[in-house]
Amino acid sequence: MTTFVEGPVRVTVPATSANLGPGFDSLGLALSLRDELEAEVLPEGLVVEVEGAGADTAGGGVPRDETHLVVRAMRAAFDLMGEQPPGLRLSCRNLIPHARGLGSSSAAIVAGVVLARGLVAGGQLLASDDALFDLAADLEGHPDNVAPAFFGGFVISGREDDRWYAVRAGVDPRITAVVFVPPTGVETKVARGLLPEVVPHADAAANSGRAALLVAALTGQPEHLLAATRDWLHQEQREPAMPDTLALVRRLRADGVPAVVSGAGPTVLAFGTADTSDLIGRCPDGWACHDLAIEPDGAVLLT
Repeated sequence: MTTFVEGPVRVTVPATSANLGPGFDSLGLALSLRDELEAEVLPEGLVVEVEGAGADTAGGGVPRDETHLVVRAMRAAFDLMGEQPPGLRLSCRNLIPHARGLGSSSAAIVAGVVLARGLVAGGQLLASDDALFDLAADLEGHPDNVAPAFFGGFVISGREDDRWYAVRAGVDPRITAVVFVPPTGVETKVARGLLPEVVPHADAAANSGRAALLVAALTGQPEHLLAATRDWLHQEQREPAMPDTLALVRRLRADGVPAVVSGAGPTVLAFGTADTSDLIGRCPDGWACHDLAIEPDGAVLLT
């Protein structure tokens, strides 16, 4: 019989940026912006508390019931370990903006599975890191945000023989990132719905070459970042849903700044290798801009 721990457990999970230009559904970075969550087992019932992003119940906030994404991930992890708790309290302090291409859903899923394991005595023996990552990627449907949210840093991920894989690579310490976050979001399913089913072979070949170059650029040759972040597969195709985003990407790239759509958008991520005050100074009116580091740690369970 499963034994649950007494008292709350806490976890922090980083924001992430996926795709990074040509690395569609395969490359992702953890960023130094974190959600903070706490959970504990109750004798009965479910209590969900939210502050920050998604807290406004009158304005399309996140649900406070079993459909909450963190709760769903926790339930899936408890099933993996063999038993559900009698009741739960979940408290979320959400700093990662929702529907902006910064991995808020992956952060929620990763937080949920890590919290659930932390609430089970001996949880590490019942659910390994690999098992939790597989579960999180299954829940999300693709691993490019889940992998850096779980493991931290720069991660190359994908699926092989019905299993997910994630390989970390070091990031050149000179590289930083600035994110330009617009005031309104775009749902991932809307952005994905704009992608064509078939792409020209030449575009696929060009993209694969730039994705390979991007790994080299991020891991030690940042002078190649501008060329390495060129994309043919998904950014311009999504322009109808986020015209201001693509306009900003083009303006920055025309000035030699390696700028990309973050994830499915509409946030723009720009890589820097020195003082980024000039990039912050280009923040469009009404947007929120943040100078972030590449976060080496993924989800961290706090004691």
